[in-house]
Amino acid sequence: MAKALLGYVGGSDPRLLAEMRRLQQRVQDLESELGRIQAENDTLAAAASRDSLMESIDVPQAEPALT
Repeated sequence: MAKALLGYVGGSDPRLLAEMRRLQQRVQDLESELGRIQAENDTLAAAASRDSLMESIDVPQAEPALT
């Protein structure tokens, strides 16, 4: 009877375990890629804010070039 119940419940299927490991690895890979992309995005956002800071400086009149 115990063998019948174990078969009914489903023992450890090696294919299922391999698929589970593959999916867990894929999740870890995607999480690390997300962290890398977020860091790159933060760097780009900081660079963009520095550029906009330079554009926000108001110069009332352009200075003449030396000739």
